[in-house]
Amino acid sequence: MTSAALSVVASIPSPPISSFQLGPLTIHFYALCILAGIVVATFWTNHRLTKRGAEPWVVIDIALLAVPLAIIGARIFHVFTHPGFYFGEGKDIWAIFRIWEGGIAIFGALIGGAIGAWLGCKWSGIRFWSFADALAPALLLAQAFGRFGNWFNQELYGLPTDLPWGLQIDYPNSAWPAGLPEGTLFHPTFLYEVIWNVMGVIIIAAAGRRFRLQWGRLFGLYLTWYSAGRIVWESIRIDPSEVFLGLRTNVWAAILGVVVGLAIMIVQKRRHPGLEPSPYQPGREWTPPGEVHSQGTDDFVDVSAPPASEESSGGATSSLTTR
Repeated sequence: MTSAALSVVASIPSPPISSFQLGPLTIHFYALCILAGIVVATFWTNHRLTKRGAEPWVVIDIALLAVPLAIIGARIFHVFTHPGFYFGEGKDIWAIFRIWEGGIAIFGALIGGAIGAWLGCKWSGIRFWSFADALAPALLLAQAFGRFGNWFNQELYGLPTDLPWGLQIDYPNSAWPAGLPEGTLFHPTFLYEVIWNVMGVIIIAAAGRRFRLQWGRLFGLYLTWYSAGRIVWESIRIDPSEVFLGLRTNVWAAILGVVVGLAIMIVQKRRHPGLEPSPYQPGREWTPPGEVHSQGTDDFVDVSAPPASEESSGGATSSLTTR
């Protein structure tokens, strides 16, 4: 009894609420965590991109397409990997659209967001890989913010554990494993991923400065780091997603993420051994207002011959001076 009591005292409690009312609106902490991550990532990406010479806040033009498509992709991927939640006898298919109840998948967000970012970069003139590298550490930090949303929703926790940092989950819970008694503690996979992501932010930002990783190689490092961690967390999560060849779909997605990340780093290193000349696509460069052009060109210098009157005046002055 004493041991059990100490375990509960040392465990991590789950928040007692997941939302609050603001007039007629229900504000979900899950959504606030996602929004906080988006805001932080936008500000940091803007800072990193402008240091490369991009127009301040051009990131907003890209985000206008990338963020909505990321959310749509995240929801589609979740529904695809959890069809039992939404399809079949007794299921509410309209729950597909109630995204505020939880249920988005980061790998779907990466696919949808990449499509949106590519379109936004074409629109704004920014190189896609320049944007991806500027986004890499900021995206990982945003994902750390988002994981707290899982904590508030008491979802995506890990297998049972008797470790002192076990996570308390309200009983009953929709994902509670059958046969486990009330009071069982679970691995706090949300916290594991937060710690892994914050470590990755530090490592990726430092590697970008130390090794001048450009042309998408920093994003490749992000994808490899994040996906490697997800292989571990997904392996201990209680998540009834579809299983193929003995592994859940999210584990396969994480493995693919590692492969793609490594491929980006290797291929881009061979294709582009030097540094990027500009964060802009050729011919789409942005010039800060008031910048002085002094590149040895005649484009901004009047090199035409002076009028005849000025020539005469100049000659007379020269003659007087000679005397």
